[in-house]
Amino acid sequence: MSISPSPAVPDAEEASVPPVRKQVSVPVPAQRAFEIFAGHPLGWWPSDHKLVPGQRVRIEFEKWPGGRWYEVDADAVIADWGRVLVWEPPVRIALSWRIDGRWRPIDDDDKASEIVVTFTPDGPDRSIVELSHEKLHKHGEWAVSIRAALDGPSPGDTLAKFATLVDQVLAGAVAP
Repeated sequence: MSISPSPAVPDAEEASVPPVRKQVSVPVPAQRAFEIFAGHPLGWWPSDHKLVPGQRVRIEFEKWPGGRWYEVDADAVIADWGRVLVWEPPVRIALSWRIDGRWRPIDDDDKASEIVVTFTPDGPDRSIVELSHEKLHKHGEWAVSIRAALDGPSPGDTLAKFATLVDQVLAGAVAP
């Protein structure tokens, strides 16, 4: 299900700031990769990427289009990261990413870029997980600097942490 599918062909403004795509291969089927990703975001989200003032204790996805994705700190302060745009187990999750050029929360999806995560089978017991930051042009004057901060070698911090989390789940160190 989705609320607003991305157009197949980007317009000139969107193409001016290309997406940042990273991927990782994990030793679980796509369905399991999706379940771990959706069920354990605190295990893969970089600890220094937070909007709450205190120690983050939870990250939640409301698992339907239009739902929120947010974090909660130890003092029960809640900060929204954005909205769920697409929730298609076990294939894809798309989220609005509501931050400004100074990495502060905003309330406007018209100014938010998107994070798209896909889960693609790679044989019976492996999958490729791709995380893409798209529509970065929506960040306006900050678009190029935000893209530069996100760009770097694959898999990047988030997907490297996700691969480690998958290994921990398989080893029984993290509850499934």
